[in-house]
Amino acid sequence: MEGSPPRPTSPVLPEAGALPPEDPAGEMPEEEDIEALLEEMDFLPGHFHLDLNLNFEPGSGAPFRGRDMKLQRESLRTELELEAGPLRHAARNLLGVFSFYLEELELARELFLQVTREAPDNLNAWANLAYVYDQLSLEQEGARCTETLSGLMGLEAPEEGAADGDLKLRAARCLAEQGYASAFDVGLLSQSEQAQKLTAGIALYDKGLAYGQKIPLEEKRSWYFTMATLFIRLDSILLSQGAEEQKRLPAFNRTLGLLREVVKSSSTHHRALAWCYLGMLLERKDAFSTTPMGVHDYGYSGTDPLDCFGKAIEIAKDHTPTLNRLAKIFHFLGKQDMAIGICNMALDILPDPELNWQAYCTRAKIHTKAYLRDLERAKAGLGGLPDRNHLTVAKADLEEVVKVCPGLKTYLDIGQVYYYMGVDAVQELLAVDESALNQALVFFSKAMELDMGETLPEIQLLRGKCLRIKGEEPNAVECFKRAIELEESGSRHTEGFRCLLETLLALLGQARRSASELGLEVDLWLRKAEGKYPAERVRQELQRVYRSHTAEVVALAKALVAQGRLQLVRLLFDSMEDQRRKPRLSERSLSL
Repeated sequence: MEGSPPRPTSPVLPEAGALPPEDPAGEMPEEEDIEALLEEMDFLPGHFHLDLNLNFEPGSGAPFRGRDMKLQRESLRTELELEAGPLRHAARNLLGVFSFYLEELELARELFLQVTREAPDNLNAWANLAYVYDQLSLEQEGARCTETLSGLMGLEAPEEGAADGDLKLRAARCLAEQGYASAFDVGLLSQSEQAQKLTAGIALYDKGLAYGQKIPLEEKRSWYFTMATLFIRLDSILLSQGAEEQKRLPAFNRTLGLLREVVKSSSTHHRALAWCYLGMLLERKDAFSTTPMGVHDYGYSGTDPLDCFGKAIEIAKDHTPTLNRLAKIFHFLGKQDMAIGICNMALDILPDPELNWQAYCTRAKIHTKAYLRDLERAKAGLGGLPDRNHLTVAKADLEEVVKVCPGLKTYLDIGQVYYYMGVDAVQELLAVDESALNQALVFFSKAMELDMGETLPEIQLLRGKCLRIKGEEPNAVECFKRAIELEESGSRHTEGFRCLLETLLALLGQARRSASELGLEVDLWLRKAEGKYPAERVRQELQRVYRSHTAEVVALAKALVAQGRLQLVRLLFDSMEDQRRKPRLSERSLSL
């Protein structure tokens, strides 16, 4: 993306009341004429024609597609609770699209109908509803929706009292809702694909703004907020790719301008998050060789990012949902002390775990990740033993939640905490509390009983690690295999593959599996891993396995030579060769 998207000029809408051309007999145009008319239009209402992965056959298996859509739908439902005004219609329209593709057509119909009741002039809702009725073979209902849509767009007899400005406002809202949908697409496996969707969403908002001389100010600020969110996500991708400054700079400056307007919003949620986002951008300004001009143009010269974060917290101090969102953002930014402090603020306002489970779960996640970070440092010899008090605090928070509103994520999170309480804090090789391991397995079992529980690779990975520590290696192997199968192509989450190899080699060392038998199995799963994960990730995991199981790898290599599986042997020996160059301490510290 080169700066901000091009702004469309002189958008074309049909004149108010303009009728499609009729034939001499006064009949409506044939289907070919309607298609030609649609091609001349500057936009089309509805979501089912958009260039979203949702609207195409899935590249991954159906279980992955369904899992991803359900997870995105849950995220969208959370957004719906926070949104107000027309943005609620954008969220509810998209919820209907997700429900349609999850084969919940009646729910989709009801969601679209609800939008038409709340906003009778919502073009996307009428177009989406017509599409659903078509799929349900309800032709008359679909025709009525299409007729209503045509009237609202000024394509047939004009709506009484409708002015050209009203038609353009409807068009602008239609385009903004379509831009909003780009943020929730599924199946985006690469950063470049994510960037394309974000850019397309911003372009739709720009197109909507070009229509909308009559957009109410507060509504326009809500659009600016969503656009700024898309721009920040896009900038994060460009930053991670090491993009040139000139590629980032125009959009960076424009985002500052958008946020300057959002901080004037009457919405507490948008205003607080806008100050938080400003703090994020001002921290990123140091990544440029020269301070971006937008910092000076929009009045942020000398503004400390911490001051922006402080304003965000001050604005949200009495608004629990916004505090919970800020806590997640600060956790993502690595500002853990601030995140925990905000969770505590939210819990002081609303301590009931049934009503404020988000604060408990976020605080537990922060403590769990702090323990995992210190554990990895200990494994690498870069620090002492991790503080197990982090696990104690996380367990207490999650137990408060699981009593009153158990769910898939809560079961997964508390099961993970119990697993780490059950293993040693040095190398995860010894059981120190078998009852904790058993409790972890119980929670994972409960998670798997729920919708999507069977489709999450994280659950299978943790189950396998529990069973491996308990000495049930054959059962652990099956869990690790399932975890690999559940990962999507292109995934970088290769721990399941490493655990599988380590467990198979452990069986070889215990003489519970022959070298020839193991060779066949390793060859099979290595091929699956190569088709699933990036090549460099597979190579890194082979190197780690060689470091920890050198003798077993050598024995396996001999068996593979006897079987004539020389490609795998070559990979194994390549990983051994790479180990001869040990990284300097500074390199290892930097990687961590």
